[in-house]
Amino acid sequence: MPERRKLDDSEISDRLSEIPGWGYEDGSLTREFQFDNFVSAFGFMSSVALLAEKLDHHPNWSNVYNTVSIALNTHDAGGVTDFDFVLASQINEAAG
Repeated sequence: MPERRKLDDSEISDRLSEIPGWGYEDGSLTREFQFDNFVSAFGFMSSVALLAEKLDHHPNWSNVYNTVSIALNTHDAGGVTDFDFVLASQINEAAG
């Protein structure tokens, strides 16, 4: 199981290459995904919801038509942890 220890900014910066497309801002790992239409975006969100539930680690996210914006942090740790990197990696896989 991933560790829920808050990572410092340098640890996060060093590990961003593990999760292509993701950035770090306002204390969260962030990424936007674009799809052909709303149904594809919603299907993606459904897939991510199943992954998140399995990890018991849920994203902050929003959906506007074909765009899904995601911000990941571990609330009880007060910042980004290994859990966020694990979920970000799984989200990238779900996005194809």
